[in-house]
Amino acid sequence: MTSSAVPPNRIAVIGGGGNVGAAAAFALIAKGVPAEVLIVDVVDKAAQGQALDISDASFLKPGTCRKASFQEAGQSDVIIVTAGARQQPGEPRSNLIERNYKIIKSIMDSMQPIKPSAKVLMVSNPVDVLTHIAQKASGLPVNQVIGSGTFLDSGRLRNTLSEITGVSPSSVHAYMLGEHGDNQFTGWSAARIGGRPLLDHPKMQGVDLDSINEKIMRKAYDIIDAKGSTYFGIGICAATLAEALLNNTSQVFPVVNFVEKYGCYMSWPAAIGASGVEQAFDVPVNAAEAKKLEVAVNAIKEACAKYD
Repeated sequence: MTSSAVPPNRIAVIGGGGNVGAAAAFALIAKGVPAEVLIVDVVDKAAQGQALDISDASFLKPGTCRKASFQEAGQSDVIIVTAGARQQPGEPRSNLIERNYKIIKSIMDSMQPIKPSAKVLMVSNPVDVLTHIAQKASGLPVNQVIGSGTFLDSGRLRNTLSEITGVSPSSVHAYMLGEHGDNQFTGWSAARIGGRPLLDHPKMQGVDLDSINEKIMRKAYDIIDAKGSTYFGIGICAATLAEALLNNTSQVFPVVNFVEKYGCYMSWPAAIGASGVEQAFDVPVNAAEAKKLEVAVNAIKEACAKYD
């Protein structure tokens, strides 16, 4: 710890000894989030090493970083879960469910009793299903347990559309929806730039929309094939969501949240704040998108049913 005062708010990163967890923890410090960041991992030496390294980056920022126990994590304001089996090159995220179920259940049991006001942010894959599992195992209300969902996928989409249109990614309002996995789809019907439909933009005329969708879906596989895993992009996404939960920003993100209309956890836009999910939104979809949404919802429900 490099600061004379420990911040009053606490964010725990479970699996912080690994690449994704360390990237999220570092992003929290680099973003200047005023919180005590706890690194928790079953590999104690890895947790210690990451905590020491990240704490060296905190002397210019208001946050602090240290290694901690699962019990301390359970009493944190925000709990980011990145632990789990790693996706192998070419492996669909759905294959990870069985391997990660026991890990997530063990983590939630190890943190008990979990602080009643805590918010859990799942990052481990397949995140839609594991968020469902984490909510059941944690005992927290559904609005307090969310997942990173298609936030990163939507960022990839916005970057791609920015390159095509010449408009800043922050001004492109478009989402990947349904599932953070092979059943995700682009919500073209709801996409907007400057309040106008994205597809009406002159530079979008004649663009192959299916190829864009495929590019976004395949990017993670390309990164995994090239370097073994993805962590910088998802790290900044996790830190941004944790910051929103901690600071009650009520920003809208495409995250895994329980959508009453469809009766399951899924990747869908929601306003995130101090209570977790503050508001849910009914995103318009056309007939083709509705069919893709049905496929995604059914796949998530089928997988979740095995763990109820």
